[in-house]
Order: sequence, then structure tokens, then C-alpha cells
Amino acid sequence: MARLQKITPCLWFDGQAEEAAKFYVSIFDNSAISTVSRYGKEGFDVHGRPEGSVMTVTFRLDGQEFIALNGGPFFKFTEAVSFMVHCESQAEIDRYWKGLTEGGDPQAQQCGWLKDKYGLSWQVAPIALAEMTTDPDRRKSERVMKALLPMKKLDLAALRRAYEGP
Repeated sequence: MARLQKITPCLWFDGQAEEAAKFYVSIFDNSAISTVSRYGKEGFDVHGRPEGSVMTVTFRLDGQEFIALNGGPFFKFTEAVSFMVHCESQAEIDRYWKGLTEGGDPQAQQCGWLKDKYGLSWQVAPIALAEMTTDPDRRKSERVMKALLPMKKLDLAALRRAYEGP
């Protein structure tokens, strides 16, 4: 049996765990659904799910393991937890932004944050942003922050121009 990663995020869905896993796997390279477990008769008085319906889906996104659970309507995603997608280029930013916002509401977000059609929050940002915002030259990092704050989908070229200055 393969070794499990030490920490695996578990995403709670009402009944869309398998649909969501397929959606996410379609967006990221090096991704696949690993296993699907199903509810049985046992515990019906607790879980209330039909026998044979999907309970959990284990899947990998670019090598990172996740579990999606059909746990019922009790809990919803909030922006308090999000997944960061580190991008090397504007093409990557554009690709992930387009894929993850399909059916979602990107207008409600800014600074590279978006919410997908399941309500899960993501941050799609260039790897270079960390370097730009932590530069010891505060003028550079402040110019980057000024450019960043009004953006929704991040524009790497505009951030670089702000970083370089006049």
C-alpha cells in the first residue's frame, strides 16, 4: 500500500463530492481520482445517505492529495480557508483562473482570490509576487501592493511594472 501524505485536506460537500473531484482533476495537470467509497446500510440512522451513494472521493491535484466527503448540508466553505495556486507565468494564471471560475462568481473576489462553483476559495497568484511584496526596498513592495489591491485576476506584467517603478 502506498504511503499516505501526513496531512490531507478534507473538503465537505452536501452531495457533490464526486462531481467536484472530477471538476478539479480536469483543471490541474498530474491529477487523478484515486478511490471512491460508498455509503452502506450501516449507519443510515446517522448519515441518512442512500446505500451505494458516494461517501468519499480521494483525488490528487498536481500530486497533492485531497479527500472530498459527501457529509450533508451542515457545513459550507468560507474564505477563511483557501488553496493557493502558485503560477510561473501569466498563461498559467489565465488557465487556472478560467478553469476554476467556470460556473463560479469571480466578481466577488479580488487580489487573485476567486470562489469556484462549489463555494471553495482559491488564490491564483504568480510565484514572483512573494519576492516582490517582501523586497527589502519598501518603495518597491508598496508600489506592488498599490497595483495589486484593485486587481481581481492578477496581471503579472502590471505587477512587474509596479515593482520596477518609474
